[in-house]
Amino acid sequence: MSNVLISGGAGFIGTNVARSLLCRGHCVTLLDNFSPQVHGENATLPVDLAPHVRLVRGDVRDPDTWAAALPGHDTIVNLAAETGTGQSMYEVSKYEQVNLAGTALLYQQLTKNAGFHVKRIVVASSRAIYGEGAYHCDRDGVVYPQSRSTAEKKRGLFNPVCPVCRGECIQIPTPESAPMQPSSFYGLTKQVQEQMTLLFAHVLGIPSFALRYQNVYGPGQSLRNPYTGILAIFTNQTRLGAELSVFEDGYESRDFVFIDDVVRATVACIDRADDVSGAINVGSGECASVLEVANLINEYFGRRSQVRVTGAFRDGDIRHGLADLTQARALLGYAPQWSFRDGLKEFLAWAEQGKISSEGYKRSLAELRERGLLHAKS
Repeated sequence: MSNVLISGGAGFIGTNVARSLLCRGHCVTLLDNFSPQVHGENATLPVDLAPHVRLVRGDVRDPDTWAAALPGHDTIVNLAAETGTGQSMYEVSKYEQVNLAGTALLYQQLTKNAGFHVKRIVVASSRAIYGEGAYHCDRDGVVYPQSRSTAEKKRGLFNPVCPVCRGECIQIPTPESAPMQPSSFYGLTKQVQEQMTLLFAHVLGIPSFALRYQNVYGPGQSLRNPYTGILAIFTNQTRLGAELSVFEDGYESRDFVFIDDVVRATVACIDRADDVSGAINVGSGECASVLEVANLINEYFGRRSQVRVTGAFRDGDIRHGLADLTQARALLGYAPQWSFRDGLKEFLAWAEQGKISSEGYKRSLAELRERGLLHAKS
């Protein structure tokens, strides 16, 4: 069995991975700084985990934290990150420090200390590294559109166009071979973090996986952090009976992957006994439009809210996201077990019992407006 260190281990994905690893007989250490944006005032581990794991309180931006946490571990799951696409466009230094400098300090420790015997590293990458991702054009075949311009979106032209002929193109699943052309600073940090991990996998001889998670959701995720997903936002708004404001034309879509599937893919990387390294998509194999999501959540709570398509848009957002899971099946034996509708019901049943939080969402929108990153349709 492995001794596993999980950075960001007190977070949503980290705690769920820890539970799975403990059930499999692994020893687990969680490293976390209990960021108020994610944890609020609750700077403690879940009661079912606390007695069974070692906790290191610290920040990945602190080299002494890594020096204290690393000894004795043969596996590292590097989840610590700032994750808001919109927020990354103005909290630039913060995202650089946590996502890039934090990972750089990890490798600084590994390269200068021969006493560490790390045999595997898994890093949380993101589909955000692709930007718009893969599309098909009838004339030019598979293409990878550039980020959509603000001017086009103000005119209500939300769909990407073929970068060759400027004609219409249709979304297709994005494979790992797609070019990296992130449209947000968050996506750029995950690209560099992933490349750092795979570079040092070769240099240090540490087999490593970069898991390109799609939009992860499920029971236990933060309902108070407005920067990490529409499911929590729409749930809070609907429980209050407040309007659900849908950006663009509502037909932008995402690949929502349930937490249990994410955990299975992550643990499968740890369980491998070979020296394979690489990047792997982790998704659901299906996508749902934002308008569909808003309507499903509103329906679950008895249609308390008005759903309004606003035409507004944020800088840094992509149009569609859908993962090609061919490589995940081949390397990890991964196949998603949760459909979006089933997973959403599970999430909403859990969220219904939680405390409603909406102030953070209002604040996040105000911050975007103040910085010129939230636009109204002309």
